[in-house]
Amino acid sequence: MHLFTPFECRDVTARNRVMVSPMCQYSCEEMDGLATDWHLVHLGSRATGGAGIVMTEATAVTPRGRISPQDLGLWSDEHADALRPVTDYIASQGATSAIQLAHAGRKASTYRPGDGGAPRHDEAGWTPVGPTADPWPADDPLETERLDIEGIERVIDAFVDAAVRAVDVGFDILEIHAAHGYLLHEFLSPVTNTREDDYGGSFENRTRLLREIVTEVRNEIPEGTPLFVRLSATDWLPDRESWTVEDSARLAGDLKPLGVDLVDVSAGGVHPDQQVPDSAPHYQVPYAERIAESGTPVGTVGKITTPEGADEVIRNGRADLAIVGREHLRDPYFAIRAAEALGHDAPVPRQYTRGFQ
Repeated sequence: MHLFTPFECRDVTARNRVMVSPMCQYSCEEMDGLATDWHLVHLGSRATGGAGIVMTEATAVTPRGRISPQDLGLWSDEHADALRPVTDYIASQGATSAIQLAHAGRKASTYRPGDGGAPRHDEAGWTPVGPTADPWPADDPLETERLDIEGIERVIDAFVDAAVRAVDVGFDILEIHAAHGYLLHEFLSPVTNTREDDYGGSFENRTRLLREIVTEVRNEIPEGTPLFVRLSATDWLPDRESWTVEDSARLAGDLKPLGVDLVDVSAGGVHPDQQVPDSAPHYQVPYAERIAESGTPVGTVGKITTPEGADEVIRNGRADLAIVGREHLRDPYFAIRAAEALGHDAPVPRQYTRGFQ
């Protein structure tokens, strides 16, 4: 197996094992969560560029689940209609479309990074929600609402509704975002979840919300539609009780029988005190290897920037997908370049063949 071996999962076959990592674009012009021409061009160009799987940014399942007012959303039919040109175009280029469904939790209602990223206290902001009322520890934090049981049920319903819309609009693969300190990760980690009810305390209780969402989504989408989950393998907080790679491996084993087909392995994000290790190329791949011991297929991220490096991850069985983020921002045609460098047939569009002869 190598980088250009097709990836088969349920009824979906991606042409290769290069996946465009979900990367927030903060580009919804009207602050209403609707996809724009930017999203079509951004995602479409990576499909034209040869990637096997092209995944959207974190797409909020409720208005309060956005990181910033400019975030993409999928909480109504209008939002679905705005995404239909994206899935149509990705399919026309021979690529597989995927969408990451997300809720930002207590990290919501911020200025986008280009505007500073601080919590918004103006009329464009809102009150975030979380497993507790503890806010994201910013210099000027926002008041945060603790989700009660009815609120948790609304979150579950929102993920299910968004998943059904995503399938209807043509997305081939769905991913539930449970990483990077956003709502579902906040429930997983003892750093942020100090509840004393059925959704807090023990490992079983802290993972309950994610398992319930996975179960309900899996029940409502077609059997042939792959379902991924993104996890932060570790909180990178070794000096306190926190979420660890061992917890992630255990959870991955619990998610597989519920219908999860692949764990997209990342790390960190739950607290600003995290201690990020020296980020050498492929520094997160060992996390994916450990989680794969659960028997669940994995994708891996983390400074995968060269064709040879991406191929090594797959060829040596370290992961099932090479998930490429920043390199795809620098080079939308990374997959074509990788195929040429590795001696495989490059998925060059007919219109561009002169440039690759």
